[in-house]
Amino acid sequence: MNGRYSRQELFPPIGSSGQEVLGSKHVLLIGAGALGTGNAEALVRAGIGKLTVADRDYVEWSNLQRQQLFSEEDAQRRMPKAIAAKTRLQAINSEVEIEALVMDMTTRDIEQSVEGVDLIVDATDNFDTRLLINDISMKHRIPWIYGACVGSYGITYTILPGETPCLNCLLETIPVGGATCDTAGIISPAVQMVVAYQTAEALKLLTGNRKALRGRLTSFDLWTNIQSSIAIEKLKKESCLSCGASPAYPYLSAANHTRTEILCGRDTVQIRPPAPMKRDLEAAAAKLSRQGEKVESNGYLVTLHLGARRLVLFEDGRVLVHGTNDTAEARSLYHRYLG
Repeated sequence: MNGRYSRQELFPPIGSSGQEVLGSKHVLLIGAGALGTGNAEALVRAGIGKLTVADRDYVEWSNLQRQQLFSEEDAQRRMPKAIAAKTRLQAINSEVEIEALVMDMTTRDIEQSVEGVDLIVDATDNFDTRLLINDISMKHRIPWIYGACVGSYGITYTILPGETPCLNCLLETIPVGGATCDTAGIISPAVQMVVAYQTAEALKLLTGNRKALRGRLTSFDLWTNIQSSIAIEKLKKESCLSCGASPAYPYLSAANHTRTEILCGRDTVQIRPPAPMKRDLEAAAAKLSRQGEKVESNGYLVTLHLGARRLVLFEDGRVLVHGTNDTAEARSLYHRYLG
């Protein structure tokens, strides 16, 4: 009655009927960092019915450059991102139901988290979680929107169970390593571009405008002025264990995720990749050295010093996180610096 959504309703593909449908939809947003806060604000301002935000981290000063819902006070207080996001989102639109989950999304939790959800939006920082999202999406036939960005580069793709290739079709195995915002930096326009693609696709899905979906894998580099849009429907595999003829949903099994183990009496967490690998220690040392932290290497291992914490990388893919017995903190550091 107050005209809040009047300009959106004037857009013919949505209209008043689409707005009414939008107000009944529930979106699960996994990750409340740069992509997460951008998506959350856009969807809440658009008037969805419910938004569930899940994130394991807290607000730090380095987040404020691009994570739009957070304030200096949030960083000073080290507020959990999900809680800080909920507070700000409720102030933006009190009509939307906001649920905040301060958690590291795992196989144990995701089944309960998708109950009643119409769409999942990926705003994570690692492929462990993305492949978990992918399998739960395939199992429960919930569409999800993949998105990632680093440096000036971004990529996004909308995945429809039973129709498009899934993430496992495209990757088949989890890529270990790779650039992250903490190793390669990021500029905020790259974030906003991915958010624009993701939220546009979300609005199409949530209002029933499936024929308008992009249907292509889109990537870009804003600094080098390159953009690519690729048709990938032929990459869908009948043999895919996530979406093929005989799905087994392998990433809903804890055995296929990065494994953590607290080393008794050592204040250390050991992290193993889900599959055997051989890490290029020289390349790893070079990449980590660019972050301004102290890095040491002796040909057999690489040590990254992070104040009271140390990450020790081995050629077989193992990482020891010294200075903590908190597996969630150890996983967060692992994904932050190693992808």
